[in-house]
Amino acid sequence: MNPSDLDCIIDRARRRDAAAFDTLVAQFGARVYGLIYRLLGQREVAEDLTQETFLRVVRTIESYEHDGRFEAWLFRIAANLARDHARKRKRRGSMGSLDAGHPDEPAATLPEVNAPPGGAAALIAAEQEAALQKALDHLPAADKEIVMLRHFAEMSFREIAELLKIPLGTALARAHRALGKLRTELEPVIHPAEQSEVSRTEVTNG
Repeated sequence: MNPSDLDCIIDRARRRDAAAFDTLVAQFGARVYGLIYRLLGQREVAEDLTQETFLRVVRTIESYEHDGRFEAWLFRIAANLARDHARKRKRRGSMGSLDAGHPDEPAATLPEVNAPPGGAAALIAAEQEAALQKALDHLPAADKEIVMLRHFAEMSFREIAELLKIPLGTALARAHRALGKLRTELEPVIHPAEQSEVSRTEVTNG
């Protein structure tokens, strides 16, 4: 959605136009869900908090001062809801907590995990999805949050730094460190054939 179209949609939403809210959900809902799910790892919770995110948008859109940063505002709501949920879950003794593509920034991409074609593609895809989530869960909470905000919320590092109240350099360093850890852990999933060849070579040489 280009900026002028988004401006129009937001203006209509502030005037309580239901269709405008539907458009915002259609445009941003999947990314909000992806962010929350990756942060918390629970699909039902992610669905509930995605709905809550947009309910809060409905309740507060009139007080939102549009300055071209709607996405940062929206994902701040989603990230705060996820953080609050994680804190409550931690107090109950459950696992997990959340402590704390712009051309002018270094490129940072998640390792690609793709299922090959074939009858077992769905099973392989599920295994790779589980491997990615497991690798993400092994990251320090602060690093994981930055990766999620960058790659699922598609926020700039500058926006992430402002949201988390940390220096831009810190956000960039944490993202670089986290992506390196992810690539290392996911290497056997991304290139299983190469890993198998390495294993066979080690056995032969041993």
